[in-house]
Amino acid sequence: MPIPVGSKAPDFALKSKTPADVEVKLSNNFGKKNTVILFFPLAFTGVCTAELCDITSGLGSYSGLNADVIAISVDSPFAQAAWAQKEKIGITIASDLNKTVTKAYDVLFPMLAGVGDTSARAAFVVDKNGVVQYSEQTATPKELPNFDAVKAALAKLQ
Repeated sequence: MPIPVGSKAPDFALKSKTPADVEVKLSNNFGKKNTVILFFPLAFTGVCTAELCDITSGLGSYSGLNADVIAISVDSPFAQAAWAQKEKIGITIASDLNKTVTKAYDVLFPMLAGVGDTSARAAFVVDKNGVVQYSEQTATPKELPNFDAVKAALAKLQ
């Protein structure tokens, strides 16, 4: 079960090469803007590509709700950067190669397709104070989160 609504969101500092070579910290948004955290299993896979391309094309709707979007997977930042460039993904993608953040949010998916543990597909809305306002893990990695519910949770924070 993913961490529940009302929980203090675990902070993190993860490496990212998308859109630039930076350290991504959830706490950088505290006091400034809300954050949508999207966990996804693996780069270069069909459902993950569709999800992040759709989010990229609709990024304005999230920024219009005063939200930053951070996508997290267990891929290396190098693989994530190659994938983002190939697919023209324009959101921040952070590497949780050691699975520490995936475990902190309790969204580890064991032995995906027999290749190993990955992040499950999940969505969280974290408010400016660092409190989880929306929490969802999909039943299977092939299902997408309810993005209408994510946007509704963000709208309530306006």
